[in-house]
Amino acid sequence: MSEITMYGAQWCGDCTRSKRLLTELGVDFEYINIEEIAGAADKVVEINGGAQSIPVITFRDGSHLTEPSDKDLRKKLESLELI
Repeated sequence: MSEITMYGAQWCGDCTRSKRLLTELGVDFEYINIEEIAGAADKVVEINGGAQSIPVITFRDGSHLTEPSDKDLRKKLESLELI
């Protein structure tokens, strides 16, 4: 099981950007397409406290980022010593 899970959708530009950064940095992550996986969209709303915003990226420490900038995502990965 991956230490990072990303909830997103194919049409989401921010999702594409975050996926690209994780891939370029060589970080292993599980990608869950909220339009293809039953219950995934509901999980996004639960994590976000009612908001439907994506991407939502969850981490092994129990934290998450919603619609993170590349800078914020990189900082989080560094704090977890994943890069």
